[in-house]
Amino acid sequence: MDVVLLIGVGLLTGVTTVLFGFGGGFVAVPVVVWADAGLGADAMRVATATSALVMVANAGFATAVTPRRILVALRGSGLLLILLAVGAWAGALATRLAPSGLVRWAFIGYVALTIADVLLRPGFLRPLSQEGATPGASRPLPAVVGAPVGAVAAFLGVGGSVMTVPAMRRAGHSMHTATALANPLTLAIAVPATAVALAGTAIPAAADAHLAGLVDLRAASALLLGALPVIAVLRRRPPRIPDRAYAWSYVGLLATVTVAMLPMA
Repeated sequence: MDVVLLIGVGLLTGVTTVLFGFGGGFVAVPVVVWADAGLGADAMRVATATSALVMVANAGFATAVTPRRILVALRGSGLLLILLAVGAWAGALATRLAPSGLVRWAFIGYVALTIADVLLRPGFLRPLSQEGATPGASRPLPAVVGAPVGAVAAFLGVGGSVMTVPAMRRAGHSMHTATALANPLTLAIAVPATAVALAGTAIPAAADAHLAGLVDLRAASALLLGALPVIAVLRRRPPRIPDRAYAWSYVGLLATVTVAMLPMA
C-alpha cells in the first residue's frame, strides 16, 4: 500500500516539477516522512536525502526537455550554478548533524515565510513585466546568493525553487518561464546534496528500509516511476494556465504542503 501511494504521489511530483519547478522536494518530503515513520527521529533526515535523489532525476529530465529558447535565460550564470552546488554540499552536510526536529520545524517555517513573502511583497502575483517577457531579459538570481540558497535548499530538501521562482517573477518573467528555469537551478543543488546523502552513515534501526546511505531507494523508485512519464507528457503538451491563476496555484500548493507537515512536526 505504501508503494502504491508513493507512485501516486510520484505522479503529483511530476506535475509540480513541470508546473512549479519544484522537482518534487516539497511534495516528496512530507510523504517520505510518513512512509518511513518507523525510523522515528531519523525519518526527516531520510526524507530530505530521498527528496534530493528524486529531484536529480526529475529536474534533470525536465531540463533536458525544456526548449532552448527558455534555457538561454541562464546564459552567463555559471558562477551562480557553482555557488548553488557549493552551498548545497554544505547544507546537506549540516542536515546530517542537525537534530531532526529542527529540520522539520525549519521546513515548515521556511514555507510559511515564503507564502507571506509572495502574498505581501509586490512582483509575484502581479509581475513587474507581464506574461510574454523576453526570457533572456534578466538573470534569475545574483550569483552572490547562490551559496545561501543552495545551503538552505539542501538542508531542507526542497530544491531551491521556492526562492528562485519568486526572484524570477520579480525580474519580470512569466510563471511558465520562471518555473521552467527553476529546474536547472534545482539540478545544481540536488546533485551534490544527493552525493552527500548516498555517502551518509547508515541508520542502525533501518535494516528493512532499503537505504543506500540515507536515501530510501524503494521510496525514490516508486516516486520516480510515477513522476517521469508525467514530466514527459506535460513538457510535450503543457497546460495553458492564465499567468495570475498560475501564480495563485503556486501559493496554494505551498499552503497545502505546510498544512500536511504540521501533524508530523
